[in-house]
Amino acid sequence: MKSDDGLKSFNNKEEAEILLMESRIRIDEIDNQLFDLISQRTSLARDIVLSKDYLGMPIYDEKREEAVHKKIKEAAERNNLDVDIVDQIVNMLTILSKNEQEKILRRNVNGQY
Repeated sequence: MKSDDGLKSFNNKEEAEILLMESRIRIDEIDNQLFDLISQRTSLARDIVLSKDYLGMPIYDEKREEAVHKKIKEAAERNNLDVDIVDQIVNMLTILSKNEQEKILRRNVNGQY
């Protein structure tokens, strides 16, 4: 396998097939790690919602979400990732967390019973 411009070139079909297989295996491993991390992140919803409830805070914390999105945007830009897509992913994670918090307290997003 050779590389002059940062892109891989192959000497034969077998090299390409091996790289494809190895890359897919690694993607599967990363996907498993992502699911584990999402599960860990979501499991923290109970601690968060119980603390918010005790402190009289609503589930939705606009300042916190803005700070998270700002941090994520900067990280996406640093890593040359599509900021809009990364923002959508964070939105989904936030929704997942809020839904879990709502289930725990059986109340709506505005913090009302």
